[in-house]
Amino acid sequence: MAYIGKTPVVGNFQICDAISVVNGQAAYTLQVGGANVIPESANHMIVSLSGVIQKPGSSYTVSGSTITFSQNLVTGDVIDFIQILGNVLDIGTPSDATVTTAKLGDSAVTTAKLGSNAVTNAKMFSGFANGITMADQWRLTANTNSGTDADVTSNWERNDNSGWSGIGTGLTESSGIFSFPQTGIYLIYYVSRVQASSGDSSVNYDLKITLNNSSYDTVARTGNGNRGSGAAIGSSSNTFLFDVTDTSNCKFKFTTESFDSGTLLSGSTTAQHTGFTVIRLGDT
Repeated sequence: MAYIGKTPVVGNFQICDAISVVNGQAAYTLQVGGANVIPESANHMIVSLSGVIQKPGSSYTVSGSTITFSQNLVTGDVIDFIQILGNVLDIGTPSDATVTTAKLGDSAVTTAKLGSNAVTNAKMFSGFANGITMADQWRLTANTNSGTDADVTSNWERNDNSGWSGIGTGLTESSGIFSFPQTGIYLIYYVSRVQASSGDSSVNYDLKITLNNSSYDTVARTGNGNRGSGAAIGSSSNTFLFDVTDTSNCKFKFTTESFDSGTLLSGSTTAQHTGFTVIRLGDT
């Protein structure tokens, strides 16, 4: 509906200026305050002619700001009033803080409806209940890879200490290769506890990933060493953000490097010695 000034977004009830009947004339201009007005349609009006409410569409039609009666009016006919209702089918824009939880349908607020900036709106996500949807933690249960430069393929277990709890569906493991339950951006935080033999001055523990379920690349490394006599134990950690776009092809594993005889990864079934934590941060 067109108006002089700002267009209303909901019903706008107006009484048109008085219209004098012209003998033999059927068409008349609709005005409010001396300005032409254009109703939404004939159905958005109430027209009284000589004390009788007229039926829209058959008794009169509207085109732009012109109302045309089905028959020419004659002297003695009186246009009692014409009320324009505005767009009564539009509920308008709710006022601030008026939309309650009960008015929202189940699953009505989707990512597509949020818009590019909505996820940063503090009011929308203050106290957001869902939070992280996946978190998992694994460790070595026993000393492993003594004097061996190879993939760590055995002695893996998910943390089972009292008080520990993962979130969502965790990783799956097969011979030291870990797979993800769904695509997403994952934080991998891993720790190595290495017992280095005497004189083994530089040892590495590598995180390797594959994007094609075949070739692996080193993406993070922890290091330890022992320049003295006798065994020495040291711990180190590293992190990596993994963009998992395909759960069939994106996987990871760990490998030891430069392990002299007697150098090993420390493991325990009761506490975290050598292990890692994986947290899904969001969609890929």
